[in-house]
Amino acid sequence: MKFPSQCRIFLSPGATDLRKSIQGLSLFVESQLQLDLFSGSMFCFCNRTRKIIKLLYWDHNGFCLWMKRLEKDRFQWPETSMQSMRMTQKELFWLLDGLSIYQNKAHQKLEYSSLG
Repeated sequence: MKFPSQCRIFLSPGATDLRKSIQGLSLFVESQLQLDLFSGSMFCFCNRTRKIIKLLYWDHNGFCLWMKRLEKDRFQWPETSMQSMRMTQKELFWLLDGLSIYQNKAHQKLEYSSLG
């Protein structure tokens, strides 16, 4: 799975009722997270048991809903009081691979404005 580099990814921490499909998750994004569904962003949700992840995004002319269900183990889904968290594609792939988005061993991104 590959997304455009400009795709913003938002995670809804804690548990979400994933009996909801496109309509219910769309309403959740607008009313609870207060984010723009049609911005080209992706919205990520996980159920209470941490065995299912759903990704919702708008793709030019319709909504896409992607789901992954684990047969064993659980996702390392973050718990926080924040309504939503911004994450990178790398962090999303870590989550889908069973890792935490808080990787202590990953190299930190460095940004410089000059060599001096």
